[in-house]
Amino acid sequence: MSVPLTLPTFTPEEYLSLERPSEIRHEFLDGYVYAMAGESPTHSTICFNLAVTVGSQLKGSTCRGYSPNMKVRTGSNKLFAYPDLMVVCGEPVFHDDQRDVVVNPTVIFEVLSRSTEAYDRGEKSLRYGTQINSLLDYVLVAQDKPHVEHFSRQPDGSWPNTIVEGLTSSLNLPSINCQISLADVYDRIDFPRR
Repeated sequence: MSVPLTLPTFTPEEYLSLERPSEIRHEFLDGYVYAMAGESPTHSTICFNLAVTVGSQLKGSTCRGYSPNMKVRTGSNKLFAYPDLMVVCGEPVFHDDQRDVVVNPTVIFEVLSRSTEAYDRGEKSLRYGTQINSLLDYVLVAQDKPHVEHFSRQPDGSWPNTIVEGLTSSLNLPSINCQISLADVYDRIDFPRR
């Protein structure tokens, strides 16, 4: 996440009134508004593959997926973000009657990029884990190799992580009854030679 170009701060209501008609997506953190960078072809392909893989397994269940155009809000109203993919089980709960901000995700997926990795692993991860009570799984997906990091909420509130690597591996997400093959997630991805 880059430093905001302007210094003014906004309330959540001001942010939403500016964001909703905007053609450019912005995230909101503690009153500051950050423009989101465009995505690379690799990032876009991985997001699409992930949505197809997860979405096909959600059919007939009480869970539904949401694209990167749907916002999520933390309980404190101090973070509004656009996850690369999120899943809500049961009835979705929205921030307001506009129905474009979810507040009860079960799983959030983020595809990492150099410009956002520290934020996705740091502040965003912390806010998601401590301020979204419904969240059970947070999944970080690498772009440069078949590598997924899975954080899973435990009954004691801790978030241990598991690393899944290699195209022959799969990530199991019991919270949404999905088995995610890394070969499917990384279909048509050419990794850099090392």
